[in-house]
Amino acid sequence: MDFVRMKKIFYFIIICFTPLFAQGQIKTVSYATAKNQLNGGMPLPSEEIFYLEGTIPPSVRLVTLEVFRSKKSERSAYTYRWKAPYLIDASQFELFVTNPLRSNERYHMKFSFYERAGSDDLQELKAGITKNLEAYIRANYEVSRKGLQALASQRVMMTQLNEIVIQGLGNYAHPLDQEFQGFSDVVRQKIEQTNNLRLRNAKFNILRNKEDASRDEAIYANQLIDELIQLTTAEAEQYLRANLLMLVDIREIQSYPTEKRPFYLPVNVGYAGTYFGGDFNSLDYGTSPFVGVAFPLGRRTFTKFLGNASISTGVFTNTMRNSDGVSISGPLIGRPTYVGLGYSMFRILRFNAGIALTSSEVNGSLENVTIYPFVGFSMEFNIWLGLNR
Repeated sequence: MDFVRMKKIFYFIIICFTPLFAQGQIKTVSYATAKNQLNGGMPLPSEEIFYLEGTIPPSVRLVTLEVFRSKKSERSAYTYRWKAPYLIDASQFELFVTNPLRSNERYHMKFSFYERAGSDDLQELKAGITKNLEAYIRANYEVSRKGLQALASQRVMMTQLNEIVIQGLGNYAHPLDQEFQGFSDVVRQKIEQTNNLRLRNAKFNILRNKEDASRDEAIYANQLIDELIQLTTAEAEQYLRANLLMLVDIREIQSYPTEKRPFYLPVNVGYAGTYFGGDFNSLDYGTSPFVGVAFPLGRRTFTKFLGNASISTGVFTNTMRNSDGVSISGPLIGRPTYVGLGYSMFRILRFNAGIALTSSEVNGSLENVTIYPFVGFSMEFNIWLGLNR
């Protein structure tokens, strides 16, 4: 008899914890590069992490994927990267999508493929960036009798110089995912020195005639401009020395659906204690099993705390008695009912706390409707609600 009972308990535990073990299996979604097709045309997995793999030519060294909801902007995209192993020509890429997609939504997927940039490509890139840096710097300064006039402030100039390099690198990627960090403080100091040229050289103009002072100041101004150009060029070339990867192809899939998750209603079955009064030494309380339903405050996949928290309501299955022997039942259905907050632990165990609506007999009739606090623990089971699938 004991063996049969233990066997039933063992089966019950397996049934309860099977969903936990099943969640450890990560799905893999295939991407047909030639067809530009995802998952064989089937919806993408929702509310779970998954792998995304596809075939590539051996020359591809980097694959990036941007994912965002179709009704959102591209700025909200999550980006995933796959880089080919060092000195190994791979024929397949694999991306780990760690931000689960929402159920029954549509997403925009953007694949970018990079190959090693050739020497000619890098030379053309370097020449283009240095030419634009020089053109911007020369256009930003004006040499006059009053000195060297800057058309933009130091802060604006630093921002725009950085932007020239970043925009020039728009179709390239660093093999170690190291972005251009901007020009150094040395460049900032040189810009400051150049912008303050007129003030610093004013004392020399007293001892010279206007023509000589103007000529010397122009020579010195052009010298500072040349030094600033050489400095920015050197720092840009230092970053460009890396074996950059060049964008060779972009594939986009718009408004792709995710699978629709079934709706489950959490049902709680547990045991709780209701506090009627008294202090620690003379506690007045009653206990009873209860059964109810819970309404989660969020999706556990996207918000852990609110996903585990819920508003629950239900009924105590038994009446209770207080220390005076008075039977505590409830209005309407003859059993105490409750409303409370619950928090799930280990997915199937839930802590509940709230208020119980009770009634007791007064002069032979059920009146004296009272609210008491209660706490309890319950097991939670999800019941699927749907008409198909």
